[in-house]
Amino acid sequence: MKKYRAAAVILAVCLIAPAFTGCKIGDREIRIEARQLKNHKTVFRMNDYKCDIKYAKLYFCNYRNLYGQVHGIRLWEKDDMQKELESYAKSVAVEELSRIICMGLLAEEDGMKLSEEEQEKAGAAAEEYYESLTKAERKFMDVNKSDIQTAYEDYALAQKLYAVLTEGTDEEVSDDEARVIRVQQLVLKDKEQAAAAEKKLKDGEEFTAVAASFGKSGNLESLVARGEYPEAVEEIAFNLDDGECSPMIEAEDSYYFIFCLNKYEEELTEKNKEIIRMNREEERFDDTYQAFVEAAEFQFNDELWSEVTLKDTEDITTDTFFSVYSKHFM
Repeated sequence: MKKYRAAAVILAVCLIAPAFTGCKIGDREIRIEARQLKNHKTVFRMNDYKCDIKYAKLYFCNYRNLYGQVHGIRLWEKDDMQKELESYAKSVAVEELSRIICMGLLAEEDGMKLSEEEQEKAGAAAEEYYESLTKAERKFMDVNKSDIQTAYEDYALAQKLYAVLTEGTDEEVSDDEARVIRVQQLVLKDKEQAAAAEKKLKDGEEFTAVAASFGKSGNLESLVARGEYPEAVEEIAFNLDDGECSPMIEAEDSYYFIFCLNKYEEELTEKNKEIIRMNREEERFDDTYQAFVEAAEFQFNDELWSEVTLKDTEDITTDTFFSVYSKHFM
């Protein structure tokens, strides 16, 4: 079986919005009724499954510390950033956890389970992560080693579902399909100005000089992949040779002039191939998963979740839940 792509599974597929008020998957908008749960431990409910707040706290701590540290600077210690960072981390935590639970429920519905080997990996990961926690972290999250193993097993089952649902996705991406080009571009709205620019370029004036004559003296350079330009512009831009300038191209009420600096950015093209593969997998995944999401019933305990905070807490620094998982499963 192919290796699971954690980033694709966990971070790239939008399934549930932070407060369960709405969600957009592709062009499809989902509205979810946010009824209140009166329970001191259940942070949300999906169908008959009740999610204990300890798992939301586990995700919250890790996301807050992952997002809240840049070049060794703890952003949550900055008064002007603390509230915003905490709010963002709480939203992401509930999004990602609800996503994992949804995927697990669908996997179980399809009779999918973890193998003994996968359960052993989850146990080893739980052992390592739990031992890394301080007493303060264990107390705040209210977790034991068994809880951590359950969290890892849920995470692993979600990725297993993703791998099964996307199996068979065409992974062949041609160089031309993924090609990234480096260009200078001049885009004008006025037809008369565009005609004047066209004449200057035909007369041999340098591209940057022509752009400057129309007040476009800033950075003209862009990296462009297929699908980013209007179709008429792309057709011409992606057929230019290095050092070649396009004719005037009219598209979407604008006039484009493209000067090709590099018609094939090799390294960026290879990275774009992976993005295209991931997008194909997500589209295939959504076809099955969307039906499950639309049929499910959701309840969210925002009163309970609003009480959770790490404000004025300096000794909750754990951020390795996901990296420990990758170490044992990848």
